[in-house]
Amino acid sequence: MTAHHAAEESATPEQSAGSEHSDTAAGLATGSEHSDTAAGLATGSEHSDTAPGLATGSEPSDAASGLATGYEHADESPGLLLWQVTNRWQAAIRAALAPFDLTHVQFVLLASLTYLTGKSGGAPVMQRDLATQAATDPMMTSQVLRTLEQKGLLERRGHPTDRRAKSLIPTKAGAALANRAVVAVESCDKAFFAPLSTQTPQFTTALRRLRDRA
Repeated sequence: MTAHHAAEESATPEQSAGSEHSDTAAGLATGSEHSDTAAGLATGSEHSDTAPGLATGSEPSDAASGLATGYEHADESPGLLLWQVTNRWQAAIRAALAPFDLTHVQFVLLASLTYLTGKSGGAPVMQRDLATQAATDPMMTSQVLRTLEQKGLLERRGHPTDRRAKSLIPTKAGAALANRAVVAVESCDKAFFAPLSTQTPQFTTALRRLRDRA
């Protein structure tokens, strides 16, 4: 089964842009208050000593020196490249999962549960073992599992000896959905990683090495 990282789908800076200083921005746009000051900033007709400095950036600034990075080019940074590739891969996976009404993390947990249940011969899987397999945060795992349970895709049962522990098993509908969705996801993966061609096994080995490091 192809490994899928449930990294949470990251919010982009554009989603929060422009949410702050709304009162100030409105004042500048409408001129409803402090209109003389606003006009001075825009035209330089008042406070002329200040306005040109703001407009031209004549005040000393560290921004001119750029980013204190150890790389000459941004494309040399493995972290940045991983961020960029991950975002594109997650977007492709979201599109592949849309017909199944599953988010990426819902799919990873449901597919991992179905996989582990198959390996155990149908025995229920401990919630903590599922979180370990999926590499997901325990609290987030619990929240997503609750959603999957409400959808009728899995059952959560009490542990026979540990009241604090929960065991899980996919429903018949949940296992069937996981098996339909995994075909679409693995097809998406195949297309996405196709440019690696014969290097795909080495790439997968490198990913395992990063995942398993102490």
